Amino acid sequence: MAMWDKIKDQAKTFQQSQGTRGASGSGQGSHGPLQGGGRSGSSSGGSKAQLIGLFKSQLASAKNELKSGAYRDASMAMCALVAAADGRVEPAERQRVEELIVSNEVLQNFPADQLRQRFNQHVDRLLANFEQGKAEALQVIAKAAKKPAEARAVVQTGMVVAGADGSFEQSEQYAIREACTALNIPPSEFGV
Repeated sequence: MAMWDKIKDQAKTFQQSQGTRGASGSGQGSHGPLQGGGRSGSSSGGSKAQLIGLFKSQLASAKNELKSGAYRDASMAMCALVAAADGRVEPAERQRVEELIVSNEVLQNFPADQLRQRFNQHVDRLLANFEQGKAEALQVIAKAAKKPAEARAVVQTGMVVAGADGSFEQSEQYAIREACTALNIPPSEFGV
């Protein structure tokens, strides 16, 4: 649970560094929205949903820059890694992740069949031979490392997919850590 709080803080810092400071810099924020009704004590489920929302909005704000084949391929490899992180993918889970992918605002930059095809290709490879499939997925993910904004977007896409079911398994965290390493991003940026 503490991990989500950590990521939330980092996401907040990240947002501030993006210059979306809002009213907090006005010096009279003590009665501002941040103090609203003791919500800071909300369950980790709430903070998780907020965090996923935050990543989604960060991705959406970069939508116009995220049109490269490298981002498309890396984020599909990332989604497959997350989906197969525990070594298995139930048909229902595969379908759920596919739906998340094709309904994702940013990924709508790409034709749905391209996304499905790449995602399923990676999942099939991971299920056939996990270590080999993982090595191949990480190679594809690493290709997005050239552009830091794209690299972060790949990880955020993975986090949105991983967190969509309301839980964030140890194996999913591990998959995201490995992707961060492949992209030369400190995993601590995402609290993993």
